[in-house]
Amino acid sequence: MRGSTIMRWVTAIGEAFLAIPFIGGAFVISTGYSILGIMFVLHAVTLILALRDHSAKSGSIFGLVTSAVAWFPFVGWFMHLVAAVVLAFQAVLSRPKYY
Repeated sequence: MRGSTIMRWVTAIGEAFLAIPFIGGAFVISTGYSILGIMFVLHAVTLILALRDHSAKSGSIFGLVTSAVAWFPFVGWFMHLVAAVVLAFQAVLSRPKYY
């Protein structure tokens, strides 16, 4: 499995956790919003690996935008949810095909 695919799964799981109502928000607040910075760095690493692998980049870009605007309460929840779905979808599609 390529590094970009592994990082897509890691960031998709992280985004899915942050999209859990009340729990994700409580976690973001309890970390002093620093988890959004950590997720931003993880999305940047994923984007760099996707560029290197010549694979889909939109999920990582959407994750970067999500990390930047997620401090808005309901906007953040929706963005985390959409980012998790997009990243998981791209991770599934980027697996090697065995014919």
